[in-house]
Amino acid sequence: MSQLVRRALHTSAIPQDLSRVTWCATGSENPGAVGVSEQSVAAVWRAVERLYRTGVHPGIQLSIRHRGEQILHRAIGHASGNGPDDPPDAPGTPLTTDTPFCYFSASKAVTAFLIHLLVEQGLIDLSEPIAYYCPEFAARGKHAITLHQMLAHRGGIPLLPKHTPSEVLWDAEDMWRLLCAAQPVDVEGSRVAYHALTGGFVMQRVLEQVTGGSIEAFLDTHLRQPLGMRWFTYGLPAEHLSQLPPSYATGPRPRFPVSWILRRALGGDITTIERVVNNPRFQAAVIPSGNLCGTAEEMGRFYQMLLNGGHWQGTRVCSEATVRRLIRPCGSWQIDRTTALPVRFSAGMMLGGNPLGVWGPHSGAAFGHAGLINKLCWADAARDISVTLLNSGLPIVGHHLPALVRFVYTVAREFPAVPDHRHPLAAD
Repeated sequence: MSQLVRRALHTSAIPQDLSRVTWCATGSENPGAVGVSEQSVAAVWRAVERLYRTGVHPGIQLSIRHRGEQILHRAIGHASGNGPDDPPDAPGTPLTTDTPFCYFSASKAVTAFLIHLLVEQGLIDLSEPIAYYCPEFAARGKHAITLHQMLAHRGGIPLLPKHTPSEVLWDAEDMWRLLCAAQPVDVEGSRVAYHALTGGFVMQRVLEQVTGGSIEAFLDTHLRQPLGMRWFTYGLPAEHLSQLPPSYATGPRPRFPVSWILRRALGGDITTIERVVNNPRFQAAVIPSGNLCGTAEEMGRFYQMLLNGGHWQGTRVCSEATVRRLIRPCGSWQIDRTTALPVRFSAGMMLGGNPLGVWGPHSGAAFGHAGLINKLCWADAARDISVTLLNSGLPIVGHHLPALVRFVYTVAREFPAVPDHRHPLAAD
């Protein structure tokens, strides 16, 4: 890619020899144990390399499990030093499989899981109004909005008020006052409108109200420790922030109507979003809808636990009934009123579909969540796979999209769906 084209597309430099910037965790891949061929592994990795060559992601990290076995666990590119605006002589920090990323909106699936765990523990009922647990939320007609509606992006407060300063994101008390004072656009739960930031703070408040502790402590006790995670926290401690790769606003700058949708959903243009998510205060805060941090392998571990029906290596993390409740569809396909895209949600997950869905063809048994913008985290019970693709670029619409779609389709092709009876969750 010429220097002129790189500047026009706002991309990173790509070395000719990708082996120089490829990291494979020694001894962590064992595809032969579950009958996956070297050809299938190579095909998926070629799709990742193809995406990397577009230049929109200075670094990419991948973890794929099949039938519980890690078959791909790799990274490619740099954690820092190769962004489109970095100087040519900037020192490049290699990206490894141990480098933590911010999952952004993929965090929502984990936060939703914690809420479903509260149901299992008998502490909440999803059909109850949020105001039953937090009475102050009832202001301005929100008294009947339920927990289930909020988890399914039908909670009626999808957007922050215009001109809300970014500093509110790292002040939980200010955010809660703002949400309590918000005027809902819908209270019946009939309209799907993606709650990019608001829903996570509501869930945090409810969780902390009924448990008497922090959401960080609840996550640590009930998920991070049982699954043996190193990272997997909302934000990172100050001493570890330097290990978090910067997020780069790559690709062509969004134009109307995409730029308008972006402003509505996240409150700013792509350069503003880049500035906010690279702010150490954002990176160290507790933002349940958007700043859980960890590796691709750790998020894959979470989805594998769900595929296992709530088990992880001999430990019962939750009941199978909790997993089924988490992934159960909430209505049919609708056009989302925030993103203007066709979606199908459960109470916490983005669901696949037949014959096509966000997680590829014939993905009716798939569930997961995407994160800003091309971070893809999902599991497919019919294929018995969990997939996590993390990256450091923030491209919106651009030349990388065919390669991104091809990656999803390659995974679907190399791991064909099996009959429903082969996996207990696939029948749903």
